[in-house]
Amino acid sequence: MKYIFWIPLLFAMVSCSDKGEYIELNQDEKLLVTLPSNFPPIVYDVNKNPPTKFGFSLGKKLFYDGKLSANGFISCGFCHEQRFSFTHHGHQFSHGIDDMEGTRNTPSLANMAFFSEYAWDGATNHLDLFPIIPITSEVEMGETMTNVLQKLKDDTEYQKEFNAAFEEGGVNHENFLKALSQFMVMMVSYNSKYDKYVRGEDDVSLSEHELQGLYIFKEKCASCHATDLFSDGSFRNNGLSPNPRLNDLGRAEVSGNVNDNYKFKVPSLRNVALTAPYMHDGRFGSLKSVLNFYRNGVQDSPTLDPLLKSEKGLGIALTENEELSLISFLETLTDEQFINDERFTEY
Repeated sequence: MKYIFWIPLLFAMVSCSDKGEYIELNQDEKLLVTLPSNFPPIVYDVNKNPPTKFGFSLGKKLFYDGKLSANGFISCGFCHEQRFSFTHHGHQFSHGIDDMEGTRNTPSLANMAFFSEYAWDGATNHLDLFPIIPITSEVEMGETMTNVLQKLKDDTEYQKEFNAAFEEGGVNHENFLKALSQFMVMMVSYNSKYDKYVRGEDDVSLSEHELQGLYIFKEKCASCHATDLFSDGSFRNNGLSPNPRLNDLGRAEVSGNVNDNYKFKVPSLRNVALTAPYMHDGRFGSLKSVLNFYRNGVQDSPTLDPLLKSEKGLGIALTENEELSLISFLETLTDEQFINDERFTEY
């Protein structure tokens, strides 16, 4: 079975197999966004910013360029490392210019095109606008968009690359953000052991331990970590006690609604074995610690998610054996192809 992805603005018809294979339509221009058969529909409107060879290449260069920061050193790729599914593995909080520390753990950039809101608090609902947040953060890249664009305009190579990537060329705000989006839209993680199993590929099977973990996951975790994106994209209070030093209100800082206090975006669990530490504030260093928290550490509050309350108490009832099985299953979500894909590797 094949399915068709039509891009009217490019007057091109493209196809993708059930395996979600990456296909380049025209070696000079148009690229196909991977649409795995086991994923929900893509959210990002590719018709308005169709990835091309030159646009993708420009976005990749910008992603790894320290020019985007005030000190000329901190790039997007500094905190989003490919080998850790584009997270900052081992760092509780994101680190920025002058070694300043943020207040939240760096989220993965995998499968961004399939979501509609970004950052732990949903500070933006469009992928094109997402880079503005770290670029202008005083503790991350500490720059202004005006300064960034001026530095790029002063670079003759960038002038050529912007003109090649966009029909209405030139270094400007819109093209800058579209180029970064073209790079991120192509970052689709879809080829883990789990994916091959559910798509029936290559005679891949899960072990008895992994299958048990999958069953437990569907029963006790999949309400929030839904679909094969392993997130429903919602904002929830999962019962973490507020960090007394930060008192991060989460979604409420964006919405201004007290009913959103301490709610954070449900993270995708893809490549989760690679992305420690966990939670919005990186307080847990291992998957076992995360499961132990859900087992006996959930704190009640007015905005605690109802799914974590029952007549039996708070949290998720898990035995030691169930925790071990869950971890075995979560390890099947690691996508070696994605974290080693040379298309996304720094030059």
